[in-house]
Amino acid sequence: MSVNVGILSIAHGHINAYLKIWREHPEYGVNVVAGWDHNAERVRQMAEQHGIACVDSAQALLARPDVQAVVIAAETAYHAELVEQAAAAGKAIVVQKPLALTLTEADRIVAAVQRYGVPFTMAWQMRTDPQNIQMKELLAGGTFGKVYSVRRRHGLGTHLWPGFADTWHVQPDMNRDIWADDTSHPIDFIHWLLGVPESVTAEIITAANPRIPNDNGVALFRYPGGPLVEVCCSYTCAAAENTTEIYAEKGVIIQSFGDGPSSAAPHQPGLSGLKWYMADTKEWTYSDIPSPASGHGERIAGLSQPLAEFLNGTRGPICSAEDARISLRMLLATYVSTREGRRVLLDDPAIALV
Repeated sequence: MSVNVGILSIAHGHINAYLKIWREHPEYGVNVVAGWDHNAERVRQMAEQHGIACVDSAQALLARPDVQAVVIAAETAYHAELVEQAAAAGKAIVVQKPLALTLTEADRIVAAVQRYGVPFTMAWQMRTDPQNIQMKELLAGGTFGKVYSVRRRHGLGTHLWPGFADTWHVQPDMNRDIWADDTSHPIDFIHWLLGVPESVTAEIITAANPRIPNDNGVALFRYPGGPLVEVCCSYTCAAAENTTEIYAEKGVIIQSFGDGPSSAAPHQPGLSGLKWYMADTKEWTYSDIPSPASGHGERIAGLSQPLAEFLNGTRGPICSAEDARISLRMLLATYVSTREGRRVLLDDPAIALV
């Protein structure tokens, strides 16, 4: 079984990891047959690096009868338009994060997918990461009892990189800012792990460079009856270690080395990236799932096989359009909270105005 795939832009760098893995593993059954990008330099890069035939327009790619599915890795501002076109053409769709810039755009995506009934998934590697799946299974098993609080620390060193201020990732019209771009990961993670919260209180600041705003922030999500969940993000992060902390009625789960800075920083070989402590036995258990040996890129590349399974119809979506809209609502609510200095309910109409 195999599927022929077209690429709608390689603006988002994660697509390069998928293309490499699919090329190296033909048994995954993904044949990338054509690509398009509105940026001429990226078209050249796509053709040279990946050996893909490039077409002149998104419409031309979608009109090809040999393309059954598309991966949309364009700037976020183009997601709604490209999903609408791909859905109308009857293609299965993979979209890079975040879903959209606004809830209005997200509504367009959801409506297009529902109208044409096409398979759709977001490309969220945190939902397919083996350690994250194990944490979710541990909580679902009931052994830990009620979850009281969760902390997810997430970061990148992007705002320490020369030239990052000139990339599309921090252009308001293309991608809003780095908070919207990458905090989408841990926010979707807690949505997937714990469900939809009741409210959020957030503080987002610009600490390093005024040209690239919103580089540090904390969002506190409140679930009815608990838990209280902190998402702490820094994009001025040179190194880290701790990633996820879960404090529950009967034990504790601790994960380290779970994001870019913590994967790249030197640490003692052989350390377990995931462990848990049970109050009754007073013992730590160490997961046998290793942390990536070669850095965070290994996690990104690890999404290639689940995406291949989705594209071939052997698994369902990693994240549906409807589910992704909820994660976007959670993200946009943090902007309302920090701008207005208040706790924001997830059904607050102000979120639709962000």
